[in-house]
Amino acid sequence: MACDSSANMGNFTSSHTVFFNSFFNKPGSLNANTLFSSQASAIPLETPDLKIMQDNTLCGVSTPCIVSGKVLGDAFGGNSQKDVVNYVVQAGDTLQSIANSYNISINTLLWANNLTSSSAVKVGQSLTVLPVDGVLYVTKKGDDVLGIAQKYKANPDDIISYNGLSGPLDIYIGDILIVPGGVMPKNSSPIINNQIPLASSYFIFPVQGTITQGLHYYNAIDIANKCGTPIYAAAAGVVERAVSNGGWNGGMGNHITILHDNGTVTYYGHLMTLLVKSGDKVYTGQNIAFMGGAPGMPGAGDSSGCHVHFEVIGATNPLARYPVGTKIHY
Repeated sequence: MACDSSANMGNFTSSHTVFFNSFFNKPGSLNANTLFSSQASAIPLETPDLKIMQDNTLCGVSTPCIVSGKVLGDAFGGNSQKDVVNYVVQAGDTLQSIANSYNISINTLLWANNLTSSSAVKVGQSLTVLPVDGVLYVTKKGDDVLGIAQKYKANPDDIISYNGLSGPLDIYIGDILIVPGGVMPKNSSPIINNQIPLASSYFIFPVQGTITQGLHYYNAIDIANKCGTPIYAAAAGVVERAVSNGGWNGGMGNHITILHDNGTVTYYGHLMTLLVKSGDKVYTGQNIAFMGGAPGMPGAGDSSGCHVHFEVIGATNPLARYPVGTKIHY
């Protein structure tokens, strides 16, 4: 079954110009601000089959791919799983009132934000709100679902189902899991949030554009530009996940995660086209994908516009020091 059964069509009898710019990347469109221009020109976007229909219409047919029933359900609104919410504290809010408004326990809210029952919240403070009672967990080397379930007294099948995993071993370093029904052990840190020190030059900008959202769940910055803008590996590493099925995928849609040699992981969400696959070794600045996120675009997730969700797990996000509205370029 094709991911997109519709086709981009243009009638040759009309006076309109037919564009296929969502499929082709012309070298002539590069400019002085393009980093690693050879990558952008050497790896074009997926090219469709072009078919002549009724002697007067050109039809672009995307390459078929196999999708699961879950993906189809997601695409047509059948996904009942809610996403993690980044809530900004308002005047009059308390931890209990926030928990009540999202129908979760106060402990779930405390655990997800490294807070205690005596913690106070301030107006403007950002809180992570889980969609169900349980624990937020960031995987580390050696983890498996059975061990995580045992630690947090949860059902391993619930973890697998809720996070869309294929099995108990389908996790990678830096994966952020929701553990439904999990209970935080005493004297245990809710989230593995140790951030290793890095040189300021370790990560490069993953894309050119404008910062449209500051630091938010989990440790992410949003950068907007035109859909189809090249996205680059912020540092060398190995691709852990390269998910391109047009589904919801926790709100991130199509996404890539890269494990770097120092143990950190970078995450790139809301992608239009992926140029790498799981297991690929990538170098700093390699063109790994193209920006997506336009509403209705396959793989956009919960995005409302063209942008990339750039997240760093295990270190400070290098873009966190820039205010919203900053234009970043090479």
